[in-house]
Amino acid sequence: MTLLLPRLVGERVTLRAQEEADLDALAAIVTSKGVCEWWGPPASLEDTREDLRNDGVAFTIEIDGAVAGWLGVSEEPTPNYRSAGMDIFLAPEFQGGGYGPEALRLAARWLVDERGHHRLTIDPSAANERAIGAYASLGFKPVGIMRRYERGRDGRFHDGLLMDLLAQELT
Repeated sequence: MTLLLPRLVGERVTLRAQEEADLDALAAIVTSKGVCEWWGPPASLEDTREDLRNDGVAFTIEIDGAVAGWLGVSEEPTPNYRSAGMDIFLAPEFQGGGYGPEALRLAARWLVDERGHHRLTIDPSAANERAIGAYASLGFKPVGIMRRYERGRDGRFHDGLLMDLLAQELT
């Protein structure tokens, strides 16, 4: 079953289902300085587009009508483990303005209130202090370090930080 994403509108951020027409803008963002450092080894434009196309269910983040980033969601449907995960990137010009937490809050509210999840996870690089701080502002708490979790742009594996948020902790 394919998850149909709603249009979620916040004060400054809109989340809508990712479309094929968004891929060039999203690929440019994920390969830009300030984003690419956290998103793995460099790939060709077409490989990046293909990764975005096939990386599960994703929202395009819009700010003032512009494609500003990407927010992926995944669900664990097994009743005894029902939970959801999120991931995000924002264009450098939108970082540091509170847009990321607003987008994550919109998606988190939808995942909790409409999709019935009691627990959410996110897994930034353990070295990405800015992302960790943004996620903590929503109520995400560190669970632990995932050693050698993801391959970085330098080709080596780096640690990740698993963070989770219970529905009642969402700020």
